[in-house]
Amino acid sequence: MLQLKIVSPEKTVYDGAAESVFVPGTLGQFEILTDHAPIISTLEKGEISFVTPEGTQKVEVLGGFISVKHNEVKVCVEI
Repeated sequence: MLQLKIVSPEKTVYDGAAESVFVPGTLGQFEILTDHAPIISTLEKGEISFVTPEGTQKVEVLGGFISVKHNEVKVCVEI
């Protein structure tokens, strides 16, 4: 299980557990799963989709950054 935190300048969009995260990377969409290799990437305009214990959630973003390390996924975005 991943610990996902999505923040924007206005608010914390999500802070909790997630099974997987799809993000619109600069070079194309990619997925983060448990035990993913450490990565830092920029994000393009698009949709972040993530699966939580409550179900699938989606967030439209204008761009941002993602950092993954030790099953902690931190996303800073513009909404």
